[in-house]
Amino acid sequence: MKAEIVTIGDEILIGQIVDTNSAWMAAELNAIGISIAQITSVSDSPQHLVDALNLARKRADVVLMTGGLGPTKDDRTKKVLTDYFHSTLVIDERTLEHVSQFFKKRGLGVNQLNKDQALVPECCEVLFNPLGSAPGMWFEEDNTVFVSMPGVPFEMKQIMTDQVLPRLAGRSGRGKIVHKTVHTIGIPESILAETIEDFENALPEYIHLAYLPSPGLIRLRFSAYGNDKILLQNEVDRQLRTLRTLIPDAIFGYDDTSLAAEIGKILLARKETVATAESCTGGYIAHLITSVPGSSTWYKGSVVAYANEVKRNALNVSEQALKEYGAVSEVVVKQMAEGVRSIMNSTWGIATSGIAGPDGGTPEKPVGTVWIAVAGPDGVIAEKHSFSNDRERNILRASLTALNRLRLKIIDPCTKPLQE
Repeated sequence: MKAEIVTIGDEILIGQIVDTNSAWMAAELNAIGISIAQITSVSDSPQHLVDALNLARKRADVVLMTGGLGPTKDDRTKKVLTDYFHSTLVIDERTLEHVSQFFKKRGLGVNQLNKDQALVPECCEVLFNPLGSAPGMWFEEDNTVFVSMPGVPFEMKQIMTDQVLPRLAGRSGRGKIVHKTVHTIGIPESILAETIEDFENALPEYIHLAYLPSPGLIRLRFSAYGNDKILLQNEVDRQLRTLRTLIPDAIFGYDDTSLAAEIGKILLARKETVATAESCTGGYIAHLITSVPGSSTWYKGSVVAYANEVKRNALNVSEQALKEYGAVSEVVVKQMAEGVRSIMNSTWGIATSGIAGPDGGTPEKPVGTVWIAVAGPDGVIAEKHSFSNDRERNILRASLTALNRLRLKIIDPCTKPLQE
């Protein structure tokens, strides 16, 4: 069974908002064995929606629409669907009562635009919306299901979860889809592909592998298609065990996780802590760590030592080291890592110092040069990295690389610094 998602609204096409609805819907549909044929975004123009529906019904069994159901003139989806299915608008009494009570509880009057939210095509099945004024609508024509829902994410998710997904699950037949995502770091995409080429070629035909690269990270998504979900899961798990033997150091987690979260699990199990000293990353490592719920149990804190005087006064970096080697150097970043570990009384200390760009580079230390250090019970290691000319990417890659060097050092104290 295949579905197509159609998101409606000029605000999507001009980049005013990001379409998060489609990603959520696609994941939920895959979980019940429905694959996505296409995701389409169209403007508020009635003809654009009609054209999209005519194309979607040719390639999908289910067409899911979000957006264009508000009370203002630019929200035209309901009128378009009424004409598309040769119907007329009628009042849905349950929705009208809900809308009236909705505004009454807030001490507001109900105007005609609000009441018109209860108008629905006579040929549809109304999907009650407990969280908003615009109901969802379910249509069936020529063995194709069409569902229209509000574009507001929490309203759409409520209708999908309570009403749409259970009904579609009963129609999806025996087809099952199993996804498993492997998170890797520290290995370029081309080298990763070369390393696992034989493994990839040997995968069963019903398991597909996709590479999903991002700055500093590569996700490998395994998708298995078949009729028996347990057998699919078992086979994917078997393949992942083989993959782990090929790239053991590169894999740090699976599915909905993060590098910081995985480090937190390790530190928590060992009853250890970490603190960070950041210069070029400007606190981004601290941000990644504190985004993890419960990180206060294993994270002590951070010193954002951007200026040299802060490196000296807060982290005990020596004036001589700064003058002789400069802030972006092995000596200074090691002292930063040792300093923050000492003042925070943490098991581990990590530090970054570099030139994020776009300015500030020299022939000896071009933009993208970053020194990273990890200090722990067995001493301190440091390594130099050469990233790109893009400031945002440099900050992200340096932060992730620093966290990964910490991960590797924790699990293997004999880890040596990378040689450039």
